[in-house]
Amino acid sequence: MPNRFVIVLKVLVHFACLTPFLILAWHTYHDLTRPGAVALLGPDPTATLSHGTGFAALRILIISLAITPVRRISRSLGWLVRFRRMLGLYAFFYACVHLLIYLKLYANFDWPTLLNDLSRRRYIIVGFSAWLLLLPLALTSTQWSIRKLGKRWQLLHRLVYVAAVLGIVHYWWIVKTGVLDPLKLTIVLAMLLLARPVWSFVDTRRRQRRMAAV
Repeated sequence: MPNRFVIVLKVLVHFACLTPFLILAWHTYHDLTRPGAVALLGPDPTATLSHGTGFAALRILIISLAITPVRRISRSLGWLVRFRRMLGLYAFFYACVHLLIYLKLYANFDWPTLLNDLSRRRYIIVGFSAWLLLLPLALTSTQWSIRKLGKRWQLLHRLVYVAAVLGIVHYWWIVKTGVLDPLKLTIVLAMLLLARPVWSFVDTRRRQRRMAAV
């Protein structure tokens, strides 16, 4: 894959990942500076911002997880690995913005309110747990961390699957009963999780056949 093509593609990926944030930022600016106009964030701006950033975090995270199985399907797409770290960091960025929206606009950085929510609202516990799992992954996303941790780096970064599952659970618990918006992402994530043991089984069978043939 030519480096020029990869550079252009990275610029496009950066733009695509930043688009949800830029749209929400513009809508917020519009609503704050034009109080008489139609609110672009809708009747509940806080919920719109919270949902938009949370959905972006989960969607980008799942896309990053899809890179490995796509590479295994087609060897010609091996260059996609160059985008995995970028996508993971963007997912963490949106998760941080999502958390900050809750801390400021819902809890107003009031510690008693925070502790009360953590003890009573399960979707907040699960969502915060997902963010905590993503934190060490973001902090160890550098080449220095990969060299320093060695094989432990791969074990640590498998926590991304746990974080994604918790993110899906958080999504299901936060929507109203009967709303099926999280279903598509749930199916995609389930397929990605099932792909790993299936490929492991296939690889084991292939090695056994090669050894038997020898």
